[in-house]
Amino acid sequence: MASVMLPEVTFQLDVKEHLEKCFLNEKAIAQVGEDVCKERWTNLLTALSYPPACTVLRVSTLHHNMVEGDNVSVYVDVNGLCRRGLTKPFDGAKVFLGNGHVVMSRRELFVTNSEPRGVAVRLCEPVFDCPSLNGILTDRLFLQNLPSIVVGHVLNPVAGNRVLDMCAAPGGKTTHLASLMKDQGVLIALDKSQNKLNKVKQNARRLGLSCIQAFSYDSTKACSRDMVKLSNHDTEINAPPYPPETFDCILLDAPCSGLGQRPQICNQLQLSELKSYPAYQRKFLTTAVELLRPGGTLVYSTCTVTLAENEGMVEWILNTFPQLALSQQIPHLGGCGFEGTDLDVQHLSKLQRFHPVTSYTSASPTHCNLDTIGFFIAKFIKRMECEQTG
Repeated sequence: MASVMLPEVTFQLDVKEHLEKCFLNEKAIAQVGEDVCKERWTNLLTALSYPPACTVLRVSTLHHNMVEGDNVSVYVDVNGLCRRGLTKPFDGAKVFLGNGHVVMSRRELFVTNSEPRGVAVRLCEPVFDCPSLNGILTDRLFLQNLPSIVVGHVLNPVAGNRVLDMCAAPGGKTTHLASLMKDQGVLIALDKSQNKLNKVKQNARRLGLSCIQAFSYDSTKACSRDMVKLSNHDTEINAPPYPPETFDCILLDAPCSGLGQRPQICNQLQLSELKSYPAYQRKFLTTAVELLRPGGTLVYSTCTVTLAENEGMVEWILNTFPQLALSQQIPHLGGCGFEGTDLDVQHLSKLQRFHPVTSYTSASPTHCNLDTIGFFIAKFIKRMECEQTG
C-alpha cells in the first residue's frame, strides 16, 4: 500500500449536512455517546477517499478447487472543472492516481461522437495497487469485494433450491450463489437493464454455470397474485412474473445511494436523490416478501452507509411484515448494526455492517475484513403459516 495522503471525500453541502445529522442523531448519541458517533463520521469521510487495503479473490469451487505509446501521469479532477480535451496543464484541485502508458490516441478519446470505451491509459505505477487477473484462469477466479462474498454465504442456498436474485447485474453475487447451489436447481436473475443483464449471462458462461436463467425485468413487478402457486415438485420456472411463494431463497442487493463505495474523491449525489432511495427499496422488499415461501430466507443488502437505507429499513420491515423474523448471520465478519433507530441491541447484533476504516498503519492481514467498502446485510426468515396464525 502506497503511503499517500488524499483529501477527504467531498459531498454537496446539503448532503454532507444531512449525513452528519444521521450519524450524530439523538438516539445514537444517547446509546453510544457523542464521541463514538463523531468518530464514525470522521473516519468515514477519510476512508472513502481510499480503496480497501486488500483485494479479495473468489475461487469458483464448482468446477475447480483452490489448489500506445507515451508515458503520462493520471490525475482525477476533484471538482469536475477540467474541460474535455484540455491540452494545457490543469491548475484546479486534483489528486494524483499514478503513472502509465497511453494506449488510446487523443482523437479516439476526445474527437468522437460516441462515448469513448475501453482502456485509455494502462497504469503501470498506480498509487494503490489492485491486482489484475489479465485473463488468467477466467473460468476459476473472480475479483469481488469481501462483503459481496459474505452475502452469498449468509443466504446459503443449497442444491435444488429455487433462488431469486432481484438485482443481479453484473453477476458476481449471482454466480457465487449458483456455485453454492452446486449448479443444481433454478436461479432466476433479474435486472431492468438488458445491457447489464448481458454481463450476468457472460459471467455465467465464463464460469460454466447452467442453472442461471437471466431476464430483463422490473423486479418490483415480478409477483402476480393471479397465478397458481407452484408445488415443491415443480422444476420448470419460466420468465417472470411468478406466483406468490415461489422461491426458497431471495437476495435483494437493493438499488441504493452507494455511499459505501471506495475510492471516491468527489461525490455529486443530490440530497433529493439520496432521500428517494428508501421508498424505492420498499417496493422491492414488498415484492420479495410475496415471492418468498414460508420457511424461506430473504437477505437484504446495500453498499451504502445511511441509517435510512440500512437499520431504518430493517425497522420498517419488522413493523410492516410480521411474517418475517430477523435471523443471525453466518459468517459474521463485519460489525453489528448502528444505533439511531428503535431497533434494540438484540436486533442490532443480528445485523452485519461493514463500516469503511483505513488500516494502513497495520501490517497485519488479520483485520483486512475491517478495511472494506461500506456494506450492510440483514437476513430474514419467513415464518411458517402455523407460526403466523398461532
